Amino acid sequence: MKKPVPHDKYFLRSLHQEIDLYDRKLAYVEKFAQFASTADRKDAENKLLSKRKSLEATARQLVADGVEFNPADLPRSFRAPAVTNANL
Repeated sequence: MKKPVPHDKYFLRSLHQEIDLYDRKLAYVEKFAQFASTADRKDAENKLLSKRKSLEATARQLVADGVEFNPADLPRSFRAPAVTNANL
């Protein structure tokens, strides 16, 4: 019988790292990966987005349940864009 995975701050950090990995994979597929057709590209993107979406839902649920996390560990896609003088 399997033991349940503890849903603590370390598990949440690993989820955030995995989400960031999927963000990078998606960026690679969009910019550099070559496919035989646009349908193949869309299929690959949809598979990555589907997996990322389930990871994101789990991570957001853990945060809602009160699991603590370090804001520096958040995936880049979760961070609010920094306001700089160039943006003003």
